[in-house]
Amino acid sequence: MSPVYDCRNEAQRSSGMRHARSAIGRGELVVLPTDTVYGVAADAFNARAVAGLLEAKGRGRQQPPPVLVAGIGTLRALVAEVPEAVEKLVAEFWPGGLTIVLPSQPSLSWDLGETHGTVAVRMPAHPLTLELLEETGPLAVSSANLTSRPAATAIDAARDMLRDSVAVYLDGGPSETGIASTIVDATSLVGGAEPVIRVLREGAVPRDRLRDVLGDLLEPDAADAADGSSSA
Repeated sequence: MSPVYDCRNEAQRSSGMRHARSAIGRGELVVLPTDTVYGVAADAFNARAVAGLLEAKGRGRQQPPPVLVAGIGTLRALVAEVPEAVEKLVAEFWPGGLTIVLPSQPSLSWDLGETHGTVAVRMPAHPLTLELLEETGPLAVSSANLTSRPAATAIDAARDMLRDSVAVYLDGGPSETGIASTIVDATSLVGGAEPVIRVLREGAVPRDRLRDVLGDLLEPDAADAADGSSSA
C-alpha cells in the first residue's frame, strides 16, 4: 500500500512533504488535507497526471478538476482577467472555501479536460497544502473520493477508496468542516453581455455572505425571486 504520513508529527511531516513533492514532479497523485475535505492532487500542467486523477476517481474529461493556488498572484497568471467583483470575493473569502470559475488564460499549455475555456480556482486555508502549493505551483485537486461516494473527511476514508492509485497520503487529521467549497461562476464578468455571478454549488460559504459582498451582481435563487415578487 502507498505510504501514509501523519503530518501532525514533525518528522513524518518533513518526510511526507518531501515525498509528496517528488510524487507530484513524477506525475503521480497525492492525497492532501484542505480546510474543506481531503483532496487528491496532480500537477495541473501535466496532462497525463490530470488524466490519472480523473481515472482514479472514475470521472471522464467532462468533469475537469478545479485548480488550487497559493495566492492571488497565481490566480492572475491562470485566468484571462480578474474583475473587480472577483477581487472583492478573494479579499473576503480567500484563503477559504470559495472556488471561482473564470475564463482561463488562453496562452496556458495545459489540459484539465473539457473546460470550454474556463478554470475553477481556489486558495485553500490549510498551511500544509499552501506550503506544498508554494513549492509545486498550481495543482489540479478534486475531492479524495470515488465519484458518487461521499467526499473523504479523514485520511482512512480516502485511502479505502483510492488505494494505490495515489502515491502519497498526507494525513492532517479530520477535516475542519467536512463541507465542500462553494463554487461560483464569474465568467460573464469577462466580456459577457449581462454580468452576473451564479452559484453553481453552495457549500462552505453561504449565499447570504456572497450577497453581502456582491449585492445585485449575485444571481438570485428561487427564494430570492419569491421574496422579490411580492415587493413593489
